[in-house]
Amino acid sequence: MNDVKSETGMSESELLAVAEGISEQLMTAREAIGDVIFGQHEAVENTLVTLLAGGHALLVGVPGLAKTRLVEALGIVLGLDSRRVQFTPDLMPSDIIGSEVMEEGPDGRRQFRFLKGPVFTRLLMADEINRASPRTQSALLQAMQEYHVTVAGERYDLPRPFHVLATQNPIEQEGTYPLPEAQLDRFLMQVDVPYPDEATERRILVETTSSQEKQARAVLSADDLAHAQALVRRMPIGESVVDAILSLTRAARPGQGREEITRHLAWGAGPRAGQALMLAVRARALIQGRLAPSIDDVSALANPVLKHRLALSFAARAEGKTVDTLIARLVELLL
Repeated sequence: MNDVKSETGMSESELLAVAEGISEQLMTAREAIGDVIFGQHEAVENTLVTLLAGGHALLVGVPGLAKTRLVEALGIVLGLDSRRVQFTPDLMPSDIIGSEVMEEGPDGRRQFRFLKGPVFTRLLMADEINRASPRTQSALLQAMQEYHVTVAGERYDLPRPFHVLATQNPIEQEGTYPLPEAQLDRFLMQVDVPYPDEATERRILVETTSSQEKQARAVLSADDLAHAQALVRRMPIGESVVDAILSLTRAARPGQGREEITRHLAWGAGPRAGQALMLAVRARALIQGRLAPSIDDVSALANPVLKHRLALSFAARAEGKTVDTLIARLVELLL
């Protein structure tokens, strides 16, 4: 491992031993999730990668594809206390972060006390996040980026690890508010949840309507996950992988990449996209039992990391171009 860029603080053999132990735990966790979430292997893996990389994920899919069940299963399997918020047009920021109430003490003196909202958890499910107003959506911005909230000038730290898994329906757009680019960029990945294939759907029909439906089981604890997240940041990464990530993210910007790609973009990926890819490829390698990521990891994760960070120009939309096809072309040209 001569082509390495990392400051691990431990020898290669020590790092390998720790990584093997955590990798086995993660494989067991993935199997436990597979006991209750049928099919959707890529969606499950990408969501696990997001959490292992310490980020937040936007789950996109039509209703009925087990997005809520996936989040519930992740909370149980990974040992994270979780809460769910149904986003609606009348939801207020205080319904998420909490609010102050006036209380009268035994001595008759009145004072304010902060009542924590559902954001004070380790795994927050923001269901149909695009149904809430921009003001309410922005209430999550500080929490997602800075891991604390501020109420009446007072700072309140969130539990660690802290993750937001938000869901969004890609079809029904009536009565919704598109997420602002600043908030989209705070999601490490967009995880698409597709329809199941026929064999998987048959299994769903049989096993979820019986009297002995399987339940998720705990495999890791919050501390285990925190240790795994710390290991991800210490994993070595080859210069060739760093170069591939840098080339990919810089090529996905107007005026910096190939003209056949960039002329279709209104805006592109910022430095945070490269940071997300650096963490995600390490996490994917660890989940699959490898000590260091490869170019294949970059290819596999390019779409979920970049998809929500690119916007097509009006002319590109008129020509029928899609973000998926542009990312696929970028991968084909550069990797």
